[in-house]
Amino acid sequence: MLENLVKYGEKIGLAFQIVDDLLDVDGRVEDLGKASGRDRVRGKATYPGVLGVPESRQRVEELVHGAESIAMTFGDRGKLLSDIARFVVGRSS
Repeated sequence: MLENLVKYGEKIGLAFQIVDDLLDVDGRVEDLGKASGRDRVRGKATYPGVLGVPESRQRVEELVHGAESIAMTFGDRGKLLSDIARFVVGRSS
């Protein structure tokens, strides 16, 4: 059970970072509370910068799907974990 939680956390953590990178590319100040494009200006390596936006979005979907699959191993108790995973991907829409 602990091993599944660790795997879930790794997938959600990476998905969250990629979404954060995506939001920095095309997010609105009103939604972010800060100006977008700061990573590019700073020369930071980001997922969209390396893989491109479409591939980065695809990677998020794969990670979230994997996290949801892991959440299902917890039965009814995994619903909240699945909801969290969907929330993470929803931030990038």
